Amino acid sequence: MDIVLQHADFYFFTPYVYPITWPEDGPMRQFLSLLAVTNLGAVILYFLFGTLSYWFIFDHSLKKHPQFLENQVRREIKYTLSSMPWISIPTVMLFFAEVQGYSRLYDNIDSSPYGWFGVILSMISFLFFTDMCIYWIHRFLHYKLMYKYFHKPHHIWKIPTPFASHAFHPLDGFLQSVPYHIYPFIFPLHKGVYLGLYIFVNVWTVSIHDGDYRIPKFLEDVINGSAHHTDHHLYFDYNYGQYFTLWDRIGGSYKHPSSFLGKGPHDLIRKMKEEGKLNSDSTDYEPRNEKSVNGILCKED
Repeated sequence: MDIVLQHADFYFFTPYVYPITWPEDGPMRQFLSLLAVTNLGAVILYFLFGTLSYWFIFDHSLKKHPQFLENQVRREIKYTLSSMPWISIPTVMLFFAEVQGYSRLYDNIDSSPYGWFGVILSMISFLFFTDMCIYWIHRFLHYKLMYKYFHKPHHIWKIPTPFASHAFHPLDGFLQSVPYHIYPFIFPLHKGVYLGLYIFVNVWTVSIHDGDYRIPKFLEDVINGSAHHTDHHLYFDYNYGQYFTLWDRIGGSYKHPSSFLGKGPHDLIRKMKEEGKLNSDSTDYEPRNEKSVNGILCKED
């Protein structure tokens, strides 16, 4: 994060914001700058990739699903924007520790223990480490008390859109991001790679909420894609993983996506159209009055 901070200081904070008496390496200035940069960056990433996904990838026919909420997109965005500033506070504390030199982040490839091989290995280990940690954190958040007070807001969106990707209670959002931030305190990681992985993580989080369930056949049982995660929203206690299905299989929580079995959200919409229960021009529905529709919808939480 110090790379971003250096550029922000050079192009904006030093010439336009802070008085000359505030040195760039001053702890208070660094913390305030990181807070501003983190919030701005999070909002930009969220709207950039969320909007692109919503307009070019998300299947808008899903808005006709009986469990798609009225004004859902607006509500997802509103909830996200109200949570982000609170999530950023503990996140910035970790970024501040990184900038102060307490992590194992490094600048040059020569500093990698195994050169370029070490850089590539760190990318792979980052994905598997964070996938493992997020699985158990996510599963912990489904325990009764944790779910009721912290994780349930994210499960309001039974048929999520890309804008639901960051619509978490602040504590929930921070806890599920912790593995990304603690990795460079445990393992060596190139600063540029860390920044790239941070962007990738945000893009991936959007992608598993994008309503596009297509995935290469040979990866259906390996990659935790949008179809898998939609079933998590619908059926509650399956598919906790982030990138892969590995830990769901180990933990006994894997569910083969209903969409791959012809019982997913698109199949329900198609069936309702065929039965004349759905106006093809209508997208406004008020869900939750029924626990299931034709045996396909999930139980109430």
